[in-house]
Amino acid sequence: MEETIAGTEAVQIPTQRGESLLDTAVRYAEERHWDVFPGTWLEAVDGVQRCSCGDPACAAPGAHPARADWATQATGSATVARRMWQKQPTASILLPTGRTFDAICVPETAGFLALARMERMELALGPVTSTPDRRMQFFVLPGASVKVPELVRKLGWSPSSLDLVALGEGSYVAGPPTRFGSSGAVQWARRPTSANRWLPDVEELISPLTYACGRDR
Repeated sequence: MEETIAGTEAVQIPTQRGESLLDTAVRYAEERHWDVFPGTWLEAVDGVQRCSCGDPACAAPGAHPARADWATQATGSATVARRMWQKQPTASILLPTGRTFDAICVPETAGFLALARMERMELALGPVTSTPDRRMQFFVLPGASVKVPELVRKLGWSPSSLDLVALGEGSYVAGPPTRFGSSGAVQWARRPTSANRWLPDVEELISPLTYACGRDR
């Protein structure tokens, strides 16, 4: 059973502290074969961290795409990733979903409940992130966004009644250690390791996730 945030790091795991955004983005592309693209970044304005997009009311300061064509900008090449972050070293690390993985996004309270149940069930899990806006994202095989609504209905729930969102093609997640303004940084609740290189199908995780989201309503 793998450990959560406080766990020991294994070989080839992107670190959360002490490593530059550039090096981390390169690691994601080189070691996990994930596509990456640079997003916005934080700038100090009158002592306050503001998003580079210039919107003082930005909902995700320093953690959203900087350009409309971000999907075509995303790359799985470590060389290209290094070049992009060399141009803007403080840019956030964004990972497009619907390519090498989809992500199931749930409230943090439901996520930790589901994670505990999954560990007791000894389910094979992929990486899981925890974000400063109190969400958790479970990485699963691509195609989950299409399957989830019907899977949830089969478990007796209306998809619209649960705070469970499947992120697939056309969406993205922020990769650790991207920061959300002054709220904090995205962290790994379950880190990428050699043991979870092969992602689970959403069908394997949907029952504990749905149960936890139902409890969290």
